[in-house]
Amino acid sequence: MEKIILVDDHALFREGLKLLIETEGIGVVVAEAENGKVFIDLLAGHTPDLVILDIEMPVMGGLEAMREAKKLQPNIKILILTMLSERANYFDMVSAGAMGFVLKTAGKKDLEKAIKTLIGGECFFSNELLRQIIVNVNTQQQIKPKLSTVTDHGLTNNEMEVLRYLCQGLTVSQIAEKIFRSVKAVEARRSLLLKKTNTPDTINLILFAIKNGLVDI
Repeated sequence: MEKIILVDDHALFREGLKLLIETEGIGVVVAEAENGKVFIDLLAGHTPDLVILDIEMPVMGGLEAMREAKKLQPNIKILILTMLSERANYFDMVSAGAMGFVLKTAGKKDLEKAIKTLIGGECFFSNELLRQIIVNVNTQQQIKPKLSTVTDHGLTNNEMEVLRYLCQGLTVSQIAEKIFRSVKAVEARRSLLLKKTNTPDTINLILFAIKNGLVDI
């Protein structure tokens, strides 16, 4: 059973989330924190499989907490709880260490998918969030165009196909089934995508694709 830490300043929300996680057999909540500082203190005695973290909290917010957590446990997996917001800076959150994002309004299936995806070592974005990020990026580019735009990424049609599916939230194994290829073949294409776009992991690859207009969700 996956060991999970919940970090949110609303006790009732944590209680409901814990009930859902444990009743549905998604994982076991080993600790809870009402702010980032308490969470960081908890890491002295816990090595969780996953942390479900809110961003807006008193004392120490989620962004700062993520940065501190990554210093203490570099391989820690963090799933962000969020609401659809035009102000949210997902690029900063990913840079701080977030591997995935789930809406606070998400249902049981979305939450379970997000948790299992992160535990499996892959990133998770809901399609609603991806659409919001694309809208925000497009709006910002219309207001203030980028100084330089990369136009030739050298991506093949096969690599673009994998990229589109990654941006739709599919895992490597799901993509392999979709395109009738082996998991190793899909992983090889993903590795080439990371190399050609100079991105360190899948979640940064997705954001790169959005920034550069390579995908349309």
